[in-house]
Amino acid sequence: MQIHGFNKSTLLDYPKHLAATIFIGGCNMRCPFCHNASLVLRPQTQPTINQSDILAYLKKRKNILEGVCITGGEPTLYTDISLLIARIKELGFKVKLDTNGTNPDIIKDLVDNKLIDYVAMDIKNSKEKYKITSGNKALSMDNIEGSVSFLLTDKVEYEFRTTIVNELHTKEDMDSIGIWLKGARAYYLQAYKDSGDIISPGFSGPSKETLIQYKDILSPYIENVYLRGID
Repeated sequence: MQIHGFNKSTLLDYPKHLAATIFIGGCNMRCPFCHNASLVLRPQTQPTINQSDILAYLKKRKNILEGVCITGGEPTLYTDISLLIARIKELGFKVKLDTNGTNPDIIKDLVDNKLIDYVAMDIKNSKEKYKITSGNKALSMDNIEGSVSFLLTDKVEYEFRTTIVNELHTKEDMDSIGIWLKGARAYYLQAYKDSGDIISPGFSGPSKETLIQYKDILSPYIENVYLRGID
């Protein structure tokens, strides 16, 4: 497992907590709208950061920072992710995991061993369009549904979230997602934005009005639907 990025302080990545963010390279999806293309496609070309340097920084800041977000790429591709998280927990931090949900057993193990406090799972699209939206035709929907089902048991604080892309998402998709995630604790919609490091450039983000319309479609199924990053 290689760490390819470290944001020393953020109020955006971990809800209600001042946190640092660790970026892990590599992913088993190829979402065409992915905004971390270099980290996903060419992690070996990215600079690496020593774990010990990160842990030393966190130790110095443990009276200021409250949490650490582990993101990617896809962190659950690496079985040794638990070792890194355990060392972070020993310093007294809350840990948030960002995941695409393809490894439900690892998510469950991390929760059962009290290594993570919050999970943010990306929902790429409706189940019918999941494989094309994720860019992985061999994707196991059983694993995705397993992660969703586990999070819905409320054994850990969590959120589901979807990056809305005009060319990939429709009102019908929102209705399908609402039925699928019915009763979820929290669901966030965020607008696609071109980061300049996109796997397949050329997509466009929705208007605020479209996001509000999608929120209204989802709200009968999910009590807490939020819009994120909207001016």
